[in-house]
Amino acid sequence: MKLHIAIFACFALITGLFAASCAKEPVEEMNNAAEAVTRAENDIDAITFAGSTVARAREALAQMYNEAASKRYDSAKSYAAEAIAAAERAISEGRTGAARAHDEAFALVSELRPLAEETRQGIDAAHSAGLPLDFNSVERDYIAAYSNSEQAHEAYSDNQYQEALRLGRAARSEFIDINQQISLVAMEASRTK
Repeated sequence: MKLHIAIFACFALITGLFAASCAKEPVEEMNNAAEAVTRAENDIDAITFAGSTVARAREALAQMYNEAASKRYDSAKSYAAEAIAAAERAISEGRTGAARAHDEAFALVSELRPLAEETRQGIDAAHSAGLPLDFNSVERDYIAAYSNSEQAHEAYSDNQYQEALRLGRAARSEFIDINQQISLVAMEASRTK
């Protein structure tokens, strides 16, 4: 009986050593993972709109290399698959984010020129009505808003949607502030009459 146990233990040990010596580094999977992460890192939309997913892909890639260095090839292979999946997800999320930013920027930029015209007409009407408004300050604010508006249009034309959104929001806010100032002064003037 002891002899059978000893033979079985030796057989198990030899089989385990043989299997370990036959385990091969998953070179192809690791190369595919490295290429996928590189693609994600070089995709401007993935970096801009899915930075955290790109970071997860990098982390999985680093873990893959650590596991391979420790000869834990099954684990390295799993991390390679994880890195590939995260990299592909980052590229997909980047495309989705860029499309959303494009649509938001288009909507915002489209409303800026009519808003600039409306604001210009309000300033001119306030001036003609002789409203007690600091027109020098209002004109400076209008010029700044108009400049931001035009820069937002340029950024949109150059496919820089995040910048178009930033500039467009600033311009819209400035135009709205000017129009509110005019409205408040007009209401005050109508009460005193």
